[in-house]
Amino acid sequence: QVRLVESGGGLVQAGGSLRLSCAASGSTFRANVMGWHRQAPGKQRELVAQIWPGDSTNYADSVKGRFTISRDKAENTVYLQMNSLKPEDTAVYYCHEYGSPDYWGQGTQVTVSS
Repeated sequence: QVRLVESGGGLVQAGGSLRLSCAASGSTFRANVMGWHRQAPGKQRELVAQIWPGDSTNYADSVKGRFTISRDKAENTVYLQMNSLKPEDTAVYYCHEYGSPDYWGQGTQVTVSS
């Protein structure tokens, strides 16, 4: 059974940094695209970043230059380093393993105060 567990969320002031982690167990982690998504109150869930098995990456325009996605294949963990955080980055952040079926973590809250 695939299980994705996010951690690292919290409260931070604008301009600060956080690093989110997603530990994957029971999955074909190394072969699948992994992603981070977020959902703010009253808004739809949106893509933040993706990383391919070959370590190519893709970012939403709103986070380019501030966020970095990476993966540790030995530890089956995906990271999202978030710098220069803004209040509009406040959301629940979800880890996503693309596949058939898709898998999602339970989410971790990130709150950025102004």
